[in-house]
Amino acid sequence: MSNDEVYAAGLLNRALDPATQPPEIQAFLRAELDLLHDVIMEGMRVIDVGCGTGRHLLLVRDRLRLGVGVDYEHSYIAEADRRAGGRHLHFVTGDATAIPVVATFDFAMCLTNTWGTMSDKTGVLREIRRLAPKPHTRLLSVYSEASVPSRREWYRRLGHEVLEDTREYLVTEGGFRSEHFSEARLRGLVGDCTIHPLADIAYVVTF
Repeated sequence: MSNDEVYAAGLLNRALDPATQPPEIQAFLRAELDLLHDVIMEGMRVIDVGCGTGRHLLLVRDRLRLGVGVDYEHSYIAEADRRAGGRHLHFVTGDATAIPVVATFDFAMCLTNTWGTMSDKTGVLREIRRLAPKPHTRLLSVYSEASVPSRREWYRRLGHEVLEDTREYLVTEGGFRSEHFSEARLRGLVGDCTIHPLADIAYVVTF
C-alpha cells in the first residue's frame, strides 16, 4: 500500500487516539499545540498544508481572520468541514504540490511530520512559499533521528510493524513510509531556514 492508501484506510484517526501513543509522541503532539499558541497571532490568515481533519486550525480558530486547510484525503476534509461548522475556516481537497488556492496568507504550516510522508518535498515547499510569500512565515514540524524508537512502538500499536529502518525513513508492513531528518539534511532540502528542537524527537523549521 502507498501512504495515500494507508491514510485513506483511516490511519490518522487511529494515530490521534492517545491510547496508541507512546509518551514521547504525546509530548511531541502537546509541544506542537503549545507552539501554535505562541506563533499564531490575532487576525492572521493561515493555511495548513496536509491538515488532516483540521485539528490545528480548529485549535486557533478564534484568533484567525481566515483559516484554510488542504489535504488530498477527501474523507478527512469532510470531517474537518463538519467539525468547523462554517465561520471563517475552509477546507479544500487538493494536492499539496498544486494547491487549488490563489490567495496569499500571513502564515503557512505543515505539521506533525506530514511533510516527511510526502514524496515531492520540493514541490510542496514551492507551494508553501507561493502561498506565504514572506520569509520566516512558513513552518514545518518534522521528526528527528531520535524519534525512531518511539515511532517504531507507535506504529506497532497501530498494527504497522516496521519492516525497514534506514538513516532517513521507516517503512511498515502496511506500506506506510515516514521520514526523519538531520539538521544538515533539512538545510539541504529547505535552504535558508531556522531549526529548533521540539520535544526531544522533532524539529521545528521556519523558512
